[in-house]
Amino acid sequence: MAELLVELFSEEIPARMQPQATADLERLMAAKLKEASLGFTTMKGFATPRRLTLVVDGLPEAQSDVTEERKGPRADAPEKAIEGFLKSLGLKRSQVELRETEKGTILFAVIERKGRPTPDVVAEIVPEIIRGFPWPKSMRTGMGNLRWVRPLHSILCLFDGKVVPFTVEGVKSGNVTRGHRFMGSGEIKVKSFADYRAKLSEARVILDAEERKAIILSGAERLAARAKLEVIPDEALAIENAGLTEWPIVLSGSFDDAFLDVPQEVLTATMRGNQKYFSLRDPRSGKLAPKFIIVANRETKDGGKAVIHGNERVLRARLSDAKFFWDQDLKIKLEDRLPKLKDIVFHEKLGTMADKAERLAKLARHLGQHIVGCDVAHAERAARLCKCDLVSGMVGEFPEVQGIMGGYYAEREGEPEDVALAIREHYSPKGPDDACPSARISIAVALADKIDALVGFFGADERPTGSKDPYALRRAALGAIRLIVENAVRLSLGKAIETSLAGYADGGVTLADPKEELIAFFADRLKVQQREKGVPHDLINAVFSLGGEDDLVRLLARVVALQSFLKTDDGLNLLTGYRRAANIVRIEEKKDGVAYDGVVKSELLTLAEEKALYEKLGAARGELRAAIAVEEYGEAMKALARLRGPVDAFFDNVTVNADDLATRENRLNFLSEIRRVMHTVADFSKIEG
Repeated sequence: MAELLVELFSEEIPARMQPQATADLERLMAAKLKEASLGFTTMKGFATPRRLTLVVDGLPEAQSDVTEERKGPRADAPEKAIEGFLKSLGLKRSQVELRETEKGTILFAVIERKGRPTPDVVAEIVPEIIRGFPWPKSMRTGMGNLRWVRPLHSILCLFDGKVVPFTVEGVKSGNVTRGHRFMGSGEIKVKSFADYRAKLSEARVILDAEERKAIILSGAERLAARAKLEVIPDEALAIENAGLTEWPIVLSGSFDDAFLDVPQEVLTATMRGNQKYFSLRDPRSGKLAPKFIIVANRETKDGGKAVIHGNERVLRARLSDAKFFWDQDLKIKLEDRLPKLKDIVFHEKLGTMADKAERLAKLARHLGQHIVGCDVAHAERAARLCKCDLVSGMVGEFPEVQGIMGGYYAEREGEPEDVALAIREHYSPKGPDDACPSARISIAVALADKIDALVGFFGADERPTGSKDPYALRRAALGAIRLIVENAVRLSLGKAIETSLAGYADGGVTLADPKEELIAFFADRLKVQQREKGVPHDLINAVFSLGGEDDLVRLLARVVALQSFLKTDDGLNLLTGYRRAANIVRIEEKKDGVAYDGVVKSELLTLAEEKALYEKLGAARGELRAAIAVEEYGEAMKALARLRGPVDAFFDNVTVNADDLATRENRLNFLSEIRRVMHTVADFSKIEG
């Protein structure tokens, strides 16, 4: 068994593309080797800013020999048919066999194919992978047709230590690589992966991105601890810096304390987005510290002093810009920015941001009435102002701090604290790991923002399709569900959708009514969200399918009670009885061509078991309706549990398909009655398993 080593050396590969490129290289090579019937034991890809590398272990020296048998026409078939068969295989008549079969004498060709040497196969595979590599963006350089992410300089390809020769658009394969751009020492000849990795390390290149990331994080933590500070965690930034460096050197710089007057989110956005710096904070106060971590890509004779000084100078200029925007924005009140929202189009079918602000104000007031402790006037105020920071200088420069800046401006202008907080939180929660607002005003405004978007885009026929969701409507629905469920907001989604739709109409925007479709969309998202909490999707279906339920808190309370009930022996046995009843009715209805859903005639009940069940069903019907009316779902499940014994006794002792037709019809109607009573709680036919 032998080792294959491939390196594709180029100009700098964008850090964001490296993880996917590594995965693609592994995937493409595995597929090609499988297609060529070449097995292997392990495969591992690597990426640095200037190279993609792949090592494959356990490859055979050559493909296995293959014997293939082809069945041809009958021996007495027309001559042209036989000639066509022979020509397709490149054989003569004397090279095929005659075999007697049930269908007569048949021509058979036995073709033996000798396995090709693996290097010959690799010499075809690697160029195919290079030419068809799926870069999200690529360029063509020179006079050739090869498209690569950046100009491709060299290809290293070794099988069992020997060069696999081939050429791709003038670039010849070889056994040569290069070390670090600044600290390396020219070309490096290698003979194996172990040799390759060791020599790259000597030439100041760490091949493994995970190793580079670990060096960055440990170095940052060490420098932070030395200053009695801590690094603000940022896994994505660590990965990005690992993709920007081949030999990471971690350094620490500082900036003027005066810049700390600017909101922390702006400072961290500037350092992270523009300069790829890690921010530091005081672990005691949690406040941002005037220091930062730099990840350089080279060692310097002065220990990084010049690098630190240069980065401090650049950061000073950027923070000065941020402070300028902050100071200028504070001169204009949020409310005075409202007219400028008319210049921002929310969506061509849905009006401007000014229109949206007005809709949000009305919708937040409506929603606030259903949130205990919510000041509806404050909710309306926060909703009307929450988009105003979009026309501020700061958000124009740093779009990622929209909403957050509006909260800061509202605080400085003396707006009530809950109004400022609601503005800051109105985009939340942005994902499953994002904190969900719990302040009453914040819930109303954040919920209004999400419902407005869902109603608008669904009503304008801009709903998600398949994997495409350009307006993040699935995320909006999940966010709305979290706001409702985690804060126990008792709200009719249907009413909220109607109110939102009316807001669009008041603004002159005509939309199709999306209520029915949107409630179903919420139900689907609810299944996704609750699945992670161990709630089966079929139980949500079972309750939702009854119709008329658009209060998510009430729906989930019923689902939780149903889930607990089905974990008991009574629940499982009653579910079995339900299915038995439903199956019998379905079979007999199909056979007879009639529906057995009529009224049960008590005078036709002759057996003690059916009389007892009839009495218990009548009592249970009243108990279930009373319990559900006051949302005592545990009590409803207890009422169901009391049916288990009578239902079991009925099936053990009563023959449904009696000889007497009137009795048979009555008993089939009786089975339908069992279904109807149980459907008071949930549609048990939707429960799987």
